[in-house]
Amino acid sequence: MSLEAFLHNLHFDIDKARPPGWEVDWEDAPLAYKLYRGLPVVPFSPEVPLTLEGREASAKPDLSEIGHFLWYVFGLTQFCQAAFALDYTEQTVSLMQSYRRFVPSGGALYPNEVYVYLKMEDVPAGVYHYDVAHHRLVLLREGDFDSYLARALGNRCDVSACFGTVFVSTMFWKNFFKYNNFAYRLQGLDAGVLIGQLLEVAKRFGFASGVYFQFLDRAINHLLGLSEQEESVYAVIPLSVEPAIAWFANGNDVDGTVFATELCRELTAVRHDHYIRSRRIIECPMLIKMNEASLLESLRSFQQNEEEKSVSCGGQVVALPRVKRLSYDLASICRGRYSPNMDFVLGKVSQPQLATLLQEAMAFFPYRNDLDGAHGRLKSRVSLYGCLYNVKGIPDGAYHYDSASHTLRRVRPGDHRLWLQHAMSADNVNLFQVPLCLHVAGDKDHLKTALGYRGYRIQQMEAGMLVQRLLLAASAIGMGGHPLLGFDANSCDEIYKMDAQGKTSLIQIPVGPYRHRPWLTGSLHS
Repeated sequence: MSLEAFLHNLHFDIDKARPPGWEVDWEDAPLAYKLYRGLPVVPFSPEVPLTLEGREASAKPDLSEIGHFLWYVFGLTQFCQAAFALDYTEQTVSLMQSYRRFVPSGGALYPNEVYVYLKMEDVPAGVYHYDVAHHRLVLLREGDFDSYLARALGNRCDVSACFGTVFVSTMFWKNFFKYNNFAYRLQGLDAGVLIGQLLEVAKRFGFASGVYFQFLDRAINHLLGLSEQEESVYAVIPLSVEPAIAWFANGNDVDGTVFATELCRELTAVRHDHYIRSRRIIECPMLIKMNEASLLESLRSFQQNEEEKSVSCGGQVVALPRVKRLSYDLASICRGRYSPNMDFVLGKVSQPQLATLLQEAMAFFPYRNDLDGAHGRLKSRVSLYGCLYNVKGIPDGAYHYDSASHTLRRVRPGDHRLWLQHAMSADNVNLFQVPLCLHVAGDKDHLKTALGYRGYRIQQMEAGMLVQRLLLAASAIGMGGHPLLGFDANSCDEIYKMDAQGKTSLIQIPVGPYRHRPWLTGSLHS
């Protein structure tokens, strides 16, 4: 299968993304976290702050702060147990247990891993893996790698002014075992949700951050000791407490003579023993092929994205009320975030609630990243559409949200819940109980024209970042949101007449009031 056909099927023909007769071997499922064995560890305190409000930014972050930071970004935060009927003709049930985090993940499989390069007084300088299961760091490679990392980023970041750098990777098998090739779409979205959470938590800790989507992949993977047949880094995020740091210097004037292979020769290869539980790991050739096609081998491949032209959707304009930015304790909102399945309860939504939700979600953009460079951009590469029902004072219909003018532009009038429900591939959400069915949209070519095959995963990551902002905002106003990929993109694109705009629906998020399902949950913190 060609890469073009692969990406088309991932988005527009999901049934072709996995082979017929694919069966999930749950008995041989991998762990949701990677475990290294036989390496030095640095434990974190299990006592984490229950609020992130009123924190004073530290001039020199210490190990305790890094532990709290990583726990709020990606730590195990909740244990859940739910009962499901095996056979409705008999009184038999099955218990499903899972460990949750503050970020959502497709199937709660969490295919991403987090690594950090730290330079602090209370731990040896070096590269560490965040061991989620034990809330500790595992030392992978000791040393000062400022120069190496700076060159791998194209000499665009003053790494010496950063106390740490976070690497977000994807382990292919962790959700390929269930979703087969469709895992590739999920992996980018999951990485984006994680990055979105990381940037929000960093703000509360007073850490400045920048997201680098472009770097010399093999050099970064070599630094961490990763095998590109099973895992690869998707984003690099330096952290600093220095206000004058240059984030994207020389973005248009990089030294094109630096190659990943040359950098790799500077460091001895390391391969560490790790455990993921699965005894039989099936090859995922298309995921590896897509990853290889996305790798950047030299700095000549680095680009900055051009500003997009605005596309008018036409239709009636509805001005939303001006509302103040939300102020909330992120820790409390994360604990309260809920993802309803069949638990939505139809209720009327006010205009201020809708205005707050949309404004808070899109306020994430612009954010500091290497595609936009030092000057940033006014227009986001992803946008929000939504089918509204039972919103007070706004006619039912399909709308596009214009964040610049804080208005809704109606694309198609009417109640579209039946249309949306028919477009679902599974009946795990009753959309007739949902007042707001939102869609994150992006370019139909998935940024391939500008950024090659790497553009696809960047687009998915930016969509995931917007999803996380949307879920946090929904939680802050007392609603729940449930990200979904089980929908027919062609049908949803038709609702919003996206084809004429060159856009497509990337992910669907029903949002609304809900009731809690009957399950047992417990927080994992002290």
